[in-house]
Amino acid sequence: MRHRARAVAYRVGGEWIRRTWDWLGRVAAIGPNDRSGQRFGRFGAGSIICFPQNTIFNERYIHIGSGTMIGPHTTLSAGMMPGQQCLTDPVVRIGDRCLIGKGSGIVGHFSIDIGDDVWTGHHVYITDQNHGYEDVNLPISQQTQPERAVSIGNGSWLGYGTVVLPGATIGEHVTIGANSVVTGDIPSYSVAVGAPAKVIRRYVAGEGWVKV
Repeated sequence: MRHRARAVAYRVGGEWIRRTWDWLGRVAAIGPNDRSGQRFGRFGAGSIICFPQNTIFNERYIHIGSGTMIGPHTTLSAGMMPGQQCLTDPVVRIGDRCLIGKGSGIVGHFSIDIGDDVWTGHHVYITDQNHGYEDVNLPISQQTQPERAVSIGNGSWLGYGTVVLPGATIGEHVTIGANSVVTGDIPSYSVAVGAPAKVIRRYVAGEGWVKV
């Protein structure tokens, strides 16, 4: 009888937890009309940052277009620390109808520009700032390198675990394979994979998609 009562309690408790989590997901998401959404430099109609959120700061330098969904556990930051006055505005721009996968990080210090209709898989990391290592007498954490702008063109797709590093430029209608590391220029209408990412297919008018 005791085991049966415990099983019933677990089942009821589990259902209550699931319903509570679903409710939190609805009421704790960030949208354009609530106080958290109004901290952003722009937060377009129909956009949402799903609950639970990860680190988000200096929202005034982050612009989000319309109809964009940013998945749960995502980091969005502009500048090195909360309250910093950034030199560029926006530091991070995410276009219309984008989808940023769960657990991703967009960490901008200077300029990250993500076009319209860009989708990413889970756990994608995009940054315009990195650390140096050349001075062996100075901790790597204190060796910052100059920021270099990052741009991702309209209609592109970044697969699971993609890392986009400072200075990277991804054109329009580009597919980046899972777990790739983008360090340079990827031309429009191409497929790139690897670390560092290299183009393996390109679209050629009159021929279609061809191997490189």
